[in-house]
Amino acid sequence: MSKTFIIFGATGGIGSALSRQLAAQGHHLILSARSAEPLQALASELGADAKPADATQFDEVDAIIKTAAKEHDLAGVANCVGSLLLKPAHLTSLDEYRYTISQNLDSAFFVVKSASRAMYKAGGSIVLFSSAVAMTGLNNHEAIAAAKAGIAGLVRSAAATYARRGVRVNAIAPGLTRTPMTERLTSNPASEKASVSMHALGRLGEPEEVAQAAAFLLDADLSGWVTGQVIGVDGGLSMVRPS
Repeated sequence: MSKTFIIFGATGGIGSALSRQLAAQGHHLILSARSAEPLQALASELGADAKPADATQFDEVDAIIKTAAKEHDLAGVANCVGSLLLKPAHLTSLDEYRYTISQNLDSAFFVVKSASRAMYKAGGSIVLFSSAVAMTGLNNHEAIAAAKAGIAGLVRSAAATYARRGVRVNAIAPGLTRTPMTERLTSNPASEKASVSMHALGRLGEPEEVAQAAAFLLDADLSGWVTGQVIGVDGGLSMVRPS
């Protein structure tokens, strides 16, 4: 059965993979991203609605979710907005820190704040993105680890708050995944080799693999008894020490 989902950060590596998977399953999609041109191209490709917005601005997030909830039976919202910063704390500028928190944690909180209200009567699914670096300490990840750990805490608290309303809140915590955002790491052979060695399965992730887990969590027909979970899709990075 076709459902309506909103995807914020739809034009990113994981966001676009998730959008394509949901569209292939016949769902109605409302796609959002900050840059209008690539967003419209993706929406046209998938027969989806395009709603440009900056997910770090609550009013913009709220307007999209409110309108969708009025016009459709909104089944779920995913926030794929994020950024990557690899710097030790003492070399991280305040602007870099605030940008990292804004892109990752603020956008996630704004989606929860708005979507939980929109789904308060009928229920629904909220899917966020944490990271393996929130589960295990890796050097030079202080700002992004703080933001992603905040998302993990947000998931558990919001899941407890809204469970009685039928609103499920979960997150995916990827390891290093091949996306445009991580290209600076994956395009450098030495850096890629070092990163691969940290993953027990001996390779990096693909966006389609991460997106499959998010699609599962969004769809109540598949994951209706799952809430408050931060699911690692990380090649073992967070829990398994490579031999």
